[in-house]
Amino acid sequence: MAFLSSNNAYDISVFEDENLENQDLHKKNKVVKIPKKKIEQAKRRKRNPLKLTVGFLFSAVVVAVVGMIIYSQVQLTELNQKISEAQETLENSQSEYTQMQMNVDAKYTTSIIEEYAQDKLGMTKANSSQKEFVDLSSGDKAKVVEKEDKSIFDTIVDWISSIWS
Repeated sequence: MAFLSSNNAYDISVFEDENLENQDLHKKNKVVKIPKKKIEQAKRRKRNPLKLTVGFLFSAVVVAVVGMIIYSQVQLTELNQKISEAQETLENSQSEYTQMQMNVDAKYTTSIIEEYAQDKLGMTKANSSQKEFVDLSSGDKAKVVEKEDKSIFDTIVDWISSIWS
């Protein structure tokens, strides 16, 4: 029933020939004309030598910088490897030193040294008859020894040093 009671209006004049001609004229007024010279320039684009040179130089600088970065990273990696090898060598040397020190300490303990001194060298511990005491209760003494044969230059130097002191 909705079909029967609709009262919509349709503009059929849009489909008429006159209206189409007006629209074509309206479209023709909006057309932008491009000169043939610009069309030819767009077809065959000329390269600017200055821009090409600047672009080439910029590319060369970028390649050089990237190359230097890569080269420095390679050197850094090699140095890190050398450092790690040196640290490993140091650790091995320290381990060997510790082992050798333990061997020396095991071979030369104080009891073994005392035994060797008594048996092989015939040494004994000092007893009270072998001890000699020194008495230092009289105080400290200092004795200045001078040369007897002083030259004239030594005398002058002594005189100047005595003035300054």
